[in-house]
Amino acid sequence: MFNNLHVSLTTPALLFPAISLLLLAYTNRFFALAALIRQLSHAGKPVNDNQIRNLKQRINLIRKMQEAGVSSFALCVLCMIFLYTGFNQTGSIIFGISLLLLLYSLILSVIEIRISVDALNIHLKELSK
Repeated sequence: MFNNLHVSLTTPALLFPAISLLLLAYTNRFFALAALIRQLSHAGKPVNDNQIRNLKQRINLIRKMQEAGVSSFALCVLCMIFLYTGFNQTGSIIFGISLLLLLYSLILSVIEIRISVDALNIHLKELSK
């Protein structure tokens, strides 16, 4: 199945900058969300149950995004180790798994963005009352 597939040592290395930037973006989203939650808790105003549910969903999604991104990064490193030591087929399989984890992380990111937009719509709805 993977006999014709050849992944060179530089192939997974190409993902390092992309994954690093992605993890930085995820961390920034997490910090922005954490700041928002702290701001809401110090405001002393009652918080809409929909907003709380939305924030909990987003926190969990960001955690999963970060976990998948870090796992993808770690598997890229592991892939490179296998390729470097001559285990090309194993390295190729690990690289494929790394790509799947990266894809999963990106899908979660899109879901989190959609939930974030829903949160803004809830806020806009409250402002228009």
